[in-house]
Amino acid sequence: MTQTTTDRPSGRAGGAVVPVLAFAGIVVAVMQTLLVPVIKDLPRLLDTTPADATWVLTSTLLSGAVATPIMGRLGDLYGKRRMLVASLAVMVAGALVSAFTSDLLLMITGRTLQGVAMGAIPLGIGLMRDMLPRERLGSAMALMSSSIGVGGGLALPAAALVAQHSDWHALYFGAAGLGVLAIALTLTVVPESPVRAEGTFDLPGALGLSAGLVLFLLPVSKGSDWGWTSGTTLGLFGAAAVVLLLWGLMELRVPAPLVDLRTTARREVLLTNLASIMVGVSFFVVSLVLPQLLQLPAGHGLGRSMVVAGLCVAPLGLTMMFTAPVYARLSARYGPKTTLILGLVIIAIGYGGGLGLMDAAWQTVVTSVVIGAGIGLAYSSLPALIIGAVPASETGAANGLNTLMRSIGTSVSSAVIGMVLANTADTVGGVEIPTPHGFRISFLIATAAVAVGLVLALFLPGRRPSEQHPRLRASSEEDANLERAEAALHGFRGRVLDATGVPVARAEVTLTDRHGRRAGATVSADDGTYALAVPVQGPYVLAARATGHAPLAAPALHEGDGRPVDLDLSLPGETVSA
Repeated sequence: MTQTTTDRPSGRAGGAVVPVLAFAGIVVAVMQTLLVPVIKDLPRLLDTTPADATWVLTSTLLSGAVATPIMGRLGDLYGKRRMLVASLAVMVAGALVSAFTSDLLLMITGRTLQGVAMGAIPLGIGLMRDMLPRERLGSAMALMSSSIGVGGGLALPAAALVAQHSDWHALYFGAAGLGVLAIALTLTVVPESPVRAEGTFDLPGALGLSAGLVLFLLPVSKGSDWGWTSGTTLGLFGAAAVVLLLWGLMELRVPAPLVDLRTTARREVLLTNLASIMVGVSFFVVSLVLPQLLQLPAGHGLGRSMVVAGLCVAPLGLTMMFTAPVYARLSARYGPKTTLILGLVIIAIGYGGGLGLMDAAWQTVVTSVVIGAGIGLAYSSLPALIIGAVPASETGAANGLNTLMRSIGTSVSSAVIGMVLANTADTVGGVEIPTPHGFRISFLIATAAVAVGLVLALFLPGRRPSEQHPRLRASSEEDANLERAEAALHGFRGRVLDATGVPVARAEVTLTDRHGRRAGATVSADDGTYALAVPVQGPYVLAARATGHAPLAAPALHEGDGRPVDLDLSLPGETVSA
């Protein structure tokens, strides 16, 4: 069950909320992309070995993977805006640590703190779900979900320019400044969500998941250095399997788990998360291959400067940004499953065409645009699929887990592509240089990942018969309310009222099945109306809670005859026949 709070007014969100949240996501992506132009120079800049220098990248990956689901759950419990600001503040602190040092250990510490900001993406998506009317939600979530790619694409040329003409520490000062600006805009423009999950934070679950993720991602990141068949690599993979299995068994027994594994095991959630891994793999391949192809000397690459390479790859992020409104229209008409499938097909076309487009800089731009369009559609579809399958009170945690799946995909992609490029490299003057053959193999691996994702997407549940011909889009809040009612033709609908019969807006309505499991949740509209679909016929308990009112829990029965059950909920008091 969830409850509402009054940390901030829960009225309709202002028009600046979406761009501010998207800007926060872009800032996080910029932080991740900062070091791309100077990766090859890190051993010299930090006076260390190449193997030790990779910890500067690995530390951010590990902390981001750990922080993403944890920050999502904390946002559900204590406020998504509060946790968004906290994650950005930790990122700023980490950027300042890195900006003032060239010491390896301090740099790793700063980069670890910066990884915490990865939780901003699912928190922003959760805030949008809680505050925005339906007619604005689709394009808003699409933009927020794609912001990680948008920021990465736009930051590459800017970071390359700074790295070429200034001290590389200026990159971190810039990131800190952007983080401070994002915090100020969030505090000024974004209201706190009124939706809360009940319960306490599952600290043992957080520690268990953190340990399991570190044990898994560490050998994924360092396997090429340690050897994939070494005792260290295999031992860590085995330990990760044991820890994650024990963690899962523990989470199934906790009343308020960090991750609701029963919800995660639902077909739509499980398949979406698995498809997210494949999309993450495909996204990172193009990000790894094209910059190297552009900068390597003639015979191995195209011999372009660092800045030109960044400009050629920038359309990848720009196209992702421009696909957000396109996604909203396609999803409103055909549903997020169809747009995910379409996005995966476009990615496959981009990689297939890219196999023969490696001979000129303009060809890499074409590849970036096509793949960016596909990834934009695919990334935009993922939060909509997750949000449609989980209760409102679990939005932050569920999207945090989905973002984690994307991160796992990029980690696996980095390890596999790094191994492929190393094994196909030419040795020139004692230096290994990637070859076009290795780049093409990398593109084929990305295409295979997309094919797996496409198969998974095809098995996602489709729309119910009542949803096959929805409105193209809601043109007003009233239309959105009507669509919510139509979606519950196989469920319960009605109004939430106070003791005097006045409608109660923003009341949290939760549906529980006969086994005590949450079957759905929603928030009442401004006129007090609510609608909840039921998965199967049978007895349920409808619970309603709102600030300033006593909670209500009332039994209800759905006969499964294809007709909605009209039921008004009176706070406080008994159920009233509609």
